[in-house]
Amino acid sequence: MTDIVLRSVQNRADQRRFLTFPWKIYQKDPLWVPPLLPERMDMLDPQKGVFVQRGDVELFMAYQGDRLVGTICVGEDPPTNLNRGTKECVFGFLEYIQDYDVFQSLLSKAQEWGRERGLDTLYGPWNLDYENGYGVLVEGRDAPPALMCGHTPPYYSEFMDRFGFQPARAQNVALRITLEETPQIRRLSRLADRIRSKGQVQVRKANFDRWSEEVDIVHGLLGKALAHLSDSIGWHRESLEATLAPFKTIADPELILFAEVGGRTVGFLPGIPNLNEIFIDVNGLRYPWNYLQLLWLMKVRKPASLSVKSVLVLPEYWNTGVIVLLMDELASRARERGYDWIDMSITSADNPTSVLTAEKMGAEIYKRWQVYHYPI
Repeated sequence: MTDIVLRSVQNRADQRRFLTFPWKIYQKDPLWVPPLLPERMDMLDPQKGVFVQRGDVELFMAYQGDRLVGTICVGEDPPTNLNRGTKECVFGFLEYIQDYDVFQSLLSKAQEWGRERGLDTLYGPWNLDYENGYGVLVEGRDAPPALMCGHTPPYYSEFMDRFGFQPARAQNVALRITLEETPQIRRLSRLADRIRSKGQVQVRKANFDRWSEEVDIVHGLLGKALAHLSDSIGWHRESLEATLAPFKTIADPELILFAEVGGRTVGFLPGIPNLNEIFIDVNGLRYPWNYLQLLWLMKVRKPASLSVKSVLVLPEYWNTGVIVLLMDELASRARERGYDWIDMSITSADNPTSVLTAEKMGAEIYKRWQVYHYPI
């Protein structure tokens, strides 16, 4: 067997080869939604990439002879490590052929890289973004992933287990909520009506004209609403704004909901069109003509699902009906706009608010992902 050699990405051509390698892995997978290549290139751009501006990053490609067989990105995130009191080496862009030796070589390089920098744990996979396409898919290969959700072959989780990786957190899940008038939906609506009649909780749409202020509000909610999770990474303000920025042009502000009590914002529930239903057919905008395909499809195809990427309610309002009112309001507005179902992803399975409320609406978990750690 030809030896496996790891090479560091050195230039723009290497970078493109690194980022387009997944097209080889998933070329026969009809469920794969190609990542948007321009967005991936921006993530690695020192002038645009939020992670690379605050951390240390290196990309590696694994070769057998002249054949590219795997990729991995390793990075150190000093502000996050300082905030959490950890020494983690994050890794991502982990793609490889079905060959355990290739996988082992990639992860051994990640260990070596982290060890040289005094780090003590591999943590991932994260693609330099703690909210987009992270983890390894462990359940749910009968449907394409929704917006910002990852997709991996079955052997990826098998190799993680074989190497000795352990779960770093509870599994993350995607739930499917039908917008048909089911008994569960009607029951939730009756409960929401009782809460609404008391007049204590007000629901408003997002105001994109004061975008920066809305981002500040979401950032504040994130810090408090998720603090109970032991593995909460915490959000950097600039990372949040970079994550939310693309949605400003595609989202309907009537479906980005805030809950207020006495003028104080206590909850947030954003519904975004699941554009993966379109992106699955535009080849990740890899070639110029793919942009024309995207423009055409955006005109003629309306996504059937609305994707909810975050459910935030301040802990002191968990049992006050805020989440019920937000969910009912979103379901009603989504139904009026012709959506068939809501994807709620990628939330932690042990989240005490979003999962339980979704299940009361008749939601079913249809995908699961796992993030791992391993001592260096």
